[in-house]
Amino acid sequence: MDLKNPINQRIEILDIFRGFAVFGIFVVNIEIMNCAFPNQETFSDQWTSPLDEWTVRLLQLFFYSKFFPIFSFLFGLGISMQAIKLQKNDNLKFLFFGKRMFFLFLLGIAHILFLWDGDVIHLYALLGLLIVGVIPLKNSWILALSILVLVFPYYDPISVWLMDLTHFEPRSFLQVYTSEKITSILRNGPYSESILFRIHNYLANLPLLFSYLGPLAFSMFLLGTYFGKNNLQNWLENFINQSHKPVLWVVVLSNIYRLTFLFILPNTEIYRNEFARPFFFKTMYLSDLAFGLFYLWLLAYIWYKTPWKKLISPLKYPGKMALTNYLMQSIYGLMLFSNIGLGWYEKLSPSQTFLLATSLFVTQLIYSKIWLTYYHFGPLEWLWRCFTYGKTFRLKK
Repeated sequence: MDLKNPINQRIEILDIFRGFAVFGIFVVNIEIMNCAFPNQETFSDQWTSPLDEWTVRLLQLFFYSKFFPIFSFLFGLGISMQAIKLQKNDNLKFLFFGKRMFFLFLLGIAHILFLWDGDVIHLYALLGLLIVGVIPLKNSWILALSILVLVFPYYDPISVWLMDLTHFEPRSFLQVYTSEKITSILRNGPYSESILFRIHNYLANLPLLFSYLGPLAFSMFLLGTYFGKNNLQNWLENFINQSHKPVLWVVVLSNIYRLTFLFILPNTEIYRNEFARPFFFKTMYLSDLAFGLFYLWLLAYIWYKTPWKKLISPLKYPGKMALTNYLMQSIYGLMLFSNIGLGWYEKLSPSQTFLLATSLFVTQLIYSKIWLTYYHFGPLEWLWRCFTYGKTFRLKK
C-alpha cells in the first residue's frame, strides 16, 4: 500500500464502487426492459422452474432496492467533492452546476424518449441542483436532513393530495394499453409507437418517482455530501478499521429481518393487517438500504484489508465511464427486446436475463478498459465536461 500517495487509491476505490453499482443497476433494470411494469405480475407468474425461482430469490436478497441507493450516494459524493474543491478556490457558482445538471437533464429526457423510460439521471439532475444550497450547512445538519428525508412517513399521502389538487390521474395514461398491446408495441410495433408508450408509462409512474425514488435519491445525495464534506473518502481505511462491529451488527440484524420478510411474514395473518403492513415494508426498505451500503463497505474492506484487491480492481474501468455505460445498457436493451433488434421482449426468464446482464457487463468491462487505454474520458463524460466548461478538452491520450 502506497501511504505516500493515497490519492490514486482513493480515486480507484470510488471508481470500483461506481463500476459495481453500474453492474447491479443493469441486473435490476434488464428485468424491467424484458417486461414493463404493467405486465410484471402476470409475466413473472409463468416462471416456476427451480432455477428461475432461485434466481428470483437471489435478486430479491442481493439486488432489488440495493443499487439505486448506492448509485445515488456515489452521485451525491461526486457532486460534493467537486463543490468543495470549487468552494476552497472561491469559485463555487450555481451557474457551473446549473450547466452540469442541465446537460444531465437533457440526456435523461432523451434517454426516456428514445431508449427506456426507467431513466434516473434526469431526476439526479433536478436534485443535484439542491446540493449546491446544502453544501454551506453544518455537517451535523446535513446528516440529520439525510435521515429525516429517508424516514419521513408521509410521501404517499402528500403524493395523493397533490394528484387530487392538480386533477392528475396517472392511471389514465395507460388505460388504452392492454397487456397484449404493450407486448405487441415493444416487441413488434413501430419505433414511434414505443416512444409514445414510454412517455405514457413514465407519466403513469410519476407518483413512484415522487413518493419513493426522489426522496431516496435525495437522502443518499445528502449522505454522500456528508461524507464528502467530512473528507471521509480520504480516510476509508481508518473508517473500515473503526466500523467492524457496528457494520456487522447492522448486517446481521437487517438480514435476519429481510429473510423473515421474504420467507416467513407473507404466510402470517399480521402481514395482511392494514396498519402493520406499511411498517413491515418500511423496515424492509431500510434493511435493503443498509445492505446496499454494506456492499460499499465490503468492497473497501477487500481493497484495503485483503490480498484479493486484484479481483475487484477491473471494476474501476466501467466505473470511470459510469454515465456512458449506464446509457449503453439501455441501448443493449433496445437492441435485445425491441423489433429494432432481436425482439426478445417477454421471451426471457429471470435466470436468462440475469445471465445476459452479467455477460453484457463483462463486455462493458472489457471495452471500457480498451477505451481508457487510448482516451482520457468516456464519450459521454467527455461531452459533459466540454459542455460544462464551454470548451473542448483533449480526449485522446
